Amino acid sequence: MHYALIATASVIRYPYPWASEAGAWRDGRVGRPIAVGVRMPRPDGDLVLFFPITTKQPEASRFAAEVPAIEKRRAGLDADRRLWIIFDEFDTDILANSFHLEPEPPLGRFNKAFFLPLLREFISRRKPVREVSRFR
Repeated sequence: MHYALIATASVIRYPYPWASEAGAWRDGRVGRPIAVGVRMPRPDGDLVLFFPITTKQPEASRFAAEVPAIEKRRAGLDADRRLWIIFDEFDTDILANSFHLEPEPPLGRFNKAFFLPLLREFISRRKPVREVSRFR
């Protein structure tokens, strides 16, 4: 994959481990659609935050956003299924050193008018989220 295509609001496939299953992580898992959150330049490779997209309706206490039909189409997702982006847990990875990124182009991209307000809300809520880090 050309790493320049991994940008805020793009949707890619990634073997995202839920926080509840990260301790039992095994390679070879099938990638799920994830939303690329923030990409931060670092000397050892850009650090990227990934947010999972799920078909399972989250509990009301979770910080999640349902994806509208127009955004599903923009992002290359199944417009016939209900989908949510989960923002109260995320995964981090370093692009240059990742063993988990597949050599596929992004599925699509969310409109920034939809995604950036959610990202700003994530930043304001940063403390109560769960991080799964691939490089620590």
